[in-house]
Amino acid sequence: MKGEMLLEDRGLRLVSDDKKRGGKLVFTKKKVLALLLVLAVALSLVGCAQTSPKAEETEEPGDEKLKVGLVFDVGGRGDLSFNDGTYAGFEKAFADFADKIEGNPEDAAKEPSGGGEDREQLMRLLAENGYDMIVAVGFMFTEHVDKLSKEFPDTKFVLIDGAIDDLDESSNITCLLFKEHEGSFLVGAAAALKSETNKVGFVGGMKGALIERFEVGYLAGAKYVKPNIETFSDYIGTTGDAFKDPIKGKELALKQYKAGADVVYHASGASGTGVIEAGTNEKKFVIGVDSDQSLTATEEQRPYILTSMIKRLDVATYNTIKDFVEGNYKGGYQVFGLADDGVGYAVNEYNKDLLSDIEPQLGELKAQVVKGEIEVPIDRAEYEEFLETLPK
Repeated sequence: MKGEMLLEDRGLRLVSDDKKRGGKLVFTKKKVLALLLVLAVALSLVGCAQTSPKAEETEEPGDEKLKVGLVFDVGGRGDLSFNDGTYAGFEKAFADFADKIEGNPEDAAKEPSGGGEDREQLMRLLAENGYDMIVAVGFMFTEHVDKLSKEFPDTKFVLIDGAIDDLDESSNITCLLFKEHEGSFLVGAAAALKSETNKVGFVGGMKGALIERFEVGYLAGAKYVKPNIETFSDYIGTTGDAFKDPIKGKELALKQYKAGADVVYHASGASGTGVIEAGTNEKKFVIGVDSDQSLTATEEQRPYILTSMIKRLDVATYNTIKDFVEGNYKGGYQVFGLADDGVGYAVNEYNKDLLSDIEPQLGELKAQVVKGEIEVPIDRAEYEEFLETLPK
C-alpha cells in the first residue's frame, strides 16, 4: 500500500470501589455480581485487544500491484498502425506481469473523443485515480505530459514521439523516440527499386516536423538509388484529425496513382487504410507504416502491400513497462534507430518474394546508414542539401 498504515492502540482501565469493614474486605451479593460483570467485560475487551491487530493486518508495500494506464492518440485502437503497435506492447506487459500489474489492459487504456481535445482530462483522471505509470501515445501529448508531470510528481509518464527539454534519469518522464527517417530511407529505396514508372508518392497525415521526417527520409532513399526518379508528396491536413480521415487518404493516393506513381508510402495513421484501399483498387503498390500492415490487411489487399516501415512501438512500450515493474525505471530519453532495429522494414510470408531481388541492396544501404556513411536528412532543409550530393 502507498503510505503507511497507522495503527491505534487503545488502553483499558479497570476501576474498583471496594470497601473495608472491620479490617476485612466485605462483598455484598450485589457487589459480587457487579465485580463479576466488570471482570467479564474486561476479559472480553482484552481478548479483542489481542486479536484486533490481526484484523488490521495488510499487505506489505512490495506486495501491492502497480497501476499502469494508457491514453491513445487520435485514431484510437484499431488504426492498424501507430496506436495498435503501442497497444500490443502494453497488452503483452499486462499478460507477462499479471502478478505485478493490476487489472486488465482494456480497462486501463483510454481513448480520446473527437479530435483528442480531452486527452489531458483522460490522463488527469488516471493520475488522480492513483495510476503509477501513464503511457501517452503520440507527440500531441507533449504539452500535457509536461504539465501533469509537475502536478503528479509521484506518477511516471511515458511520452511516445515527443520530447521535453532538460530531462534526466531522475525525471518522472521518459520519452520514447524513433529515427523514422532512417527506416523511411530504406522503404524509399525499395519503392524506387520496384517502380516501373519511375514515379513514387508519399501521403502524410498531419503536416509538421514529425511526419516530415518520414517524408524526407523516404524521398531521400528513392533519390539515392534513382536520382532522376519523380516524387509526389501530399498531406491530409494540419490538425490531429488528419490521422483519422481514410476518405481523404484514399483521394490523395488515387491522385498520385493517376499521375503515374506505382508505389505510394503513407505515414497517416488510421487514414492509411484509405491509401491501402487506393493501391488495391489501382493494383499498384503501397507501403504501410509503424506496424507490419500486411498482417492486418485483407486477403485482397496483401498482394499490393510491398512492405511497411516498422517502428518497434510494441518493444519500446513493453520494455519501458517491464523496467518499471522490475524497479529499473529511468527517466530521460530512449532513441531507437536502424542500429538497434528500432526501425526497419517488414518481411513476411506475404511479401518475401516481392522483396527477394532487392534485399541485398537494402541490406547494404542499412549498413551504410548505421556506419554513418549515409546521413539521412530529417527535415526539408537537410533534404535539399542531400540532393546536392547526388549524381546529376
